Amino acid sequence: MTLNINREVFITCAVTGSGATHDKSPQVPRSPADIAASAIDAAKAGAAVVHCHVREPESGAPSRRPALYRELTERIRDADVDVVLNLTAGMGGDMVFGSAEAPFPLDERQTDMAGATERMAHVADCRPEICTLDCGTMNFAEADYVMTNTPGTLRAMGRMATDLGVRAEIEAFDTGHLWFAKQLVNEGVLPGPALVQLCMGVPWGAPDDLNTFLAMVNNVPDDWTWSAFSLGRNQMPFVAAAVLAGGNVRVGLEDNLYLDKGVLATNGQLVERAVTIIENLGARVIGPSEVRERLGLEKRAPA
Repeated sequence: MTLNINREVFITCAVTGSGATHDKSPQVPRSPADIAASAIDAAKAGAAVVHCHVREPESGAPSRRPALYRELTERIRDADVDVVLNLTAGMGGDMVFGSAEAPFPLDERQTDMAGATERMAHVADCRPEICTLDCGTMNFAEADYVMTNTPGTLRAMGRMATDLGVRAEIEAFDTGHLWFAKQLVNEGVLPGPALVQLCMGVPWGAPDDLNTFLAMVNNVPDDWTWSAFSLGRNQMPFVAAAVLAGGNVRVGLEDNLYLDKGVLATNGQLVERAVTIIENLGARVIGPSEVRERLGLEKRAPA
């Protein structure tokens, strides 16, 4: 592994996600108020960017309701701490099949498929600085669940983000996703140089061994900005790996619930641990103003 240390690192905190983690830790926030509070704590701890999903406040189930995103956005923008807001646009591409012998009809209780405009409705309403674009279709963790993002849908969502003045963060779960991301930039759907998140160790995308990680890194164009993360106990090792390979980092409860073995974490504690690792490597953690300058983002005013 050739060292290409990034000396100016920004941290993204993935605050809550959409997975079934809300019943595994009381620290996983559910309501817009709780998600915003956790995001603000992460910003105070050193996160320049907060990546947010929303959940139904009572059940904790993942949600796409624009009203929840609007409340979350207003609370973060009205806070006394600055942070770059990154909203997911990954919801609405969940296809859950029936059994192996009878794949149809789809499981209507778990399938959530929506058109590009509906998937981007909260982005159009809230105008975050960044929104995610899951850049491919893949088998995703569960036996019959497929994360569905067709080339046509991605082109449509990417154009919407560009037209809205929102920077798309490409979520790459495998090398083919980076291949298509380059195509989106070549076609002018997304402006270059692009912003990429390398999502490692997510079943059944790219595994989080270092050989595969470097293959992903080597497929990112030199002038693009990238971050990386892995799941669970490998979250903090990947903070170090990303910095050593020239990238930025992501931590947070979306990807890992624990600070140490058996010790449940808060988002703020995970960010603090990442700050320590980064600084011990001789790098500096940069803040939201520097991130905006680096990425050409326009700070959004409170609603």
